Amino acid sequence: MPTTHTCLTLEVAKSHPDQSRVVTAPLPTALASDEVLLKVENFAFTANNVTYAMFGDAMHYWQFFPSSDAAWGVIPVWGFATVLSSAADGVTVGERFYGYFPTATHVVVKPDRVSPGGFVDGVAHRVGLPAVYNQYVRCSADTGYRESLEAQQALLRPLFFTSFLIDDFLYDNAWFGAERIMLSSASSKTAYGTAFCLHARKAVDVVGLTSKSNLDFTRGLGCYTEVFTYDEVADIGNHVPTVYVDFSGNTDLRRAIHTHFGDALKHSASIGGTDWQHLGKVGDLPGPRPALFFAPSQIQKRIKDWGNATLMQRLAAAWTDFMVPVTRPDQPWLVVNSVLGVEASQAAMQRVVAGKVKPDEGMMLSLWG
Repeated sequence: MPTTHTCLTLEVAKSHPDQSRVVTAPLPTALASDEVLLKVENFAFTANNVTYAMFGDAMHYWQFFPSSDAAWGVIPVWGFATVLSSAADGVTVGERFYGYFPTATHVVVKPDRVSPGGFVDGVAHRVGLPAVYNQYVRCSADTGYRESLEAQQALLRPLFFTSFLIDDFLYDNAWFGAERIMLSSASSKTAYGTAFCLHARKAVDVVGLTSKSNLDFTRGLGCYTEVFTYDEVADIGNHVPTVYVDFSGNTDLRRAIHTHFGDALKHSASIGGTDWQHLGKVGDLPGPRPALFFAPSQIQKRIKDWGNATLMQRLAAAWTDFMVPVTRPDQPWLVVNSVLGVEASQAAMQRVVAGKVKPDEGMMLSLWG
């Protein structure tokens, strides 16, 4: 059980994220100058976090909250924390922040560039990592924050930012000459966020690929032109110029799509690894070479093109539109499942890693029982 004197951290085996352990460490008795102790109150855990684990080395996700054991890692999560003690100017005990946290009860940060809106964690091991992950936003100053929608914010806002950027990247590249955008793991939250943005443009057909068990849910979203199961890939017409956006990372599926579409495949974007057990190298493929989509690169491009303020305004407008179907009373796209306690949180994480979470289910975890 968490206490006021110890920090509990859930770590996963890097090679098998379905295996986790609890690591206990004493909390600091005194903070160094400019440090802040945060109590991590709750956080979202989704397929996106599985992607963080599977690309932990390649994309440096393990570096945000390093483990003392190289075989184990701490998966970063989006959530909320409250200031327990502060030795930093401009950050006050009791304030609440939204940001990127470890799967833990506490974390010590070193606020830098403190502003009315929040701060950037300036701790040495995070310098050089993508800035978007190092920002902590004061809930009191966040114009998009709603206490009643905290879970939706933690579960979907980081994913929707990626969705928004994927849509913008494809639009920015004139769809690579395609007339159809095809998304795997179409029932996953980042995928249907992307489909929502693409559908709103009404410029290309949006096709989803999903499992048989998630077919009805995915079709019911209304943002896909058509939805097929994975074993129906060969039935999809291969004469239409197509872009493949790969959220699953399943190498067998990627090979099947490249083989089926051949030269009609105009771009193949690799986004994540929801199907982590089937990740791997596929060697030479027909059609374009798969390219890893890295959201921070598109962020930096649009900041240069538009300025940060305009980028945030456009994102906020899209987020507001997205929340309408997500929270509709009759059939919301997302139903929040709040999980309390260390053991229950471990079990919930294992469900997500195993792909056993329903497509409309969002897991909000707290190690505080």
